[in-house]
Amino acid sequence: MTKETKIHSLGIIMNGVTGRMGKNQHLLRSILPIIKQGGLKISDHEKIMPRPVLVGRNPAKLEELSAETGIGEWTTDLDSVLKNSDYPVYFDAQTTEMRYESLKKAIKAGRHIYCEKPVALNTKDSVELYKLAKEAGIKHGVVQDKLWLPGLVKLRKLRDQGFFGKILSVKADFGYWVFEGDTVAPQRPSWNYRKEEGGGIILDMFCHWRYVLDNLFGPVKSLTCLGATHIDKRYESDGASYKATADDAAYAIFELESGVVVQINSSWATRVRRDDLFVMQVDGTSGSAVAGLREVWMQPYSATPRPVWNPDIDNPMVFQKDWVKMPPHDIHDNAFKIQWELFLRHVIMDEPFRWDLLEAAKGVQLAELALEAWKERKWTDVPGLV
Repeated sequence: MTKETKIHSLGIIMNGVTGRMGKNQHLLRSILPIIKQGGLKISDHEKIMPRPVLVGRNPAKLEELSAETGIGEWTTDLDSVLKNSDYPVYFDAQTTEMRYESLKKAIKAGRHIYCEKPVALNTKDSVELYKLAKEAGIKHGVVQDKLWLPGLVKLRKLRDQGFFGKILSVKADFGYWVFEGDTVAPQRPSWNYRKEEGGGIILDMFCHWRYVLDNLFGPVKSLTCLGATHIDKRYESDGASYKATADDAAYAIFELESGVVVQINSSWATRVRRDDLFVMQVDGTSGSAVAGLREVWMQPYSATPRPVWNPDIDNPMVFQKDWVKMPPHDIHDNAFKIQWELFLRHVIMDEPFRWDLLEAAKGVQLAELALEAWKERKWTDVPGLV
């Protein structure tokens, strides 16, 4: 006799899913695929089935998204749905400036928390959210999607295999040209370029850099940073111009507790002439590797060329030829979907989930310290939070 499959139906309040990240990465590429695959398989006879309700401020957008996805439940009344015990999980992908207050409401309502980063505009509020969640005894997590990018997963594998020997330094370049909006439509929303609305590349990206560095190479000890607003005039979709008040580029150096030196350039005002929109090079005594979003290229010590400096002739070496592409060993799912599945298992099966609101606060802290270092033009240490 066939054993009946047990289904754990899990109601999820998904707030901010009419925005770019909330809709594309979290709803269309994570939760909907889990639903369409028949739920998240726990065992041969047990599954978790997400049951989302869409929440936002614009009823027309919500209705359109509901029709597009087939998810019938939607509302503009967050307070009401937070009182509904059928939805024990609250997810937030709103703009940064709105997230703190909504998360506090959800924690007070006893909902488990999963949210985008940054969780707040400053370290104090971020730590407060962690403490409130801990006191409430709820489960809580933050999106740290870059850890599951195929390129970084492969880098971590090389590290674990000892490929690098002693890691000496890390260099990373992130960014692309975000159009101003006057002649070509911009790829990012205008609030990204308004400091007063929580915009800025430092607050946005340094939350990522914190968990990438902490998890791949070790805790950050100190940093210095120079930010810039390279393009100070941008345009709304209706053609109206506005003053860009937030940083659109940042040039940072990090010292890790391990002694590794890290340089990261982040820019929405640069044109790409590299393998990918994000490229990270790791140099070690035994070898080097360069990771993009999906691929990794390696050069061991034994295959390292011996160039000689001579600017008076064309260089006879084609340096790219001396690198070997890391072969695929695994099939990599969407990074956001992978972490969603881990969080769903955490809620239903009580499995460990270490990417919590304290980790979120560390990311905000690094961004805040970078802004301080830029303002005061100094090196700054990274203290513990709790």
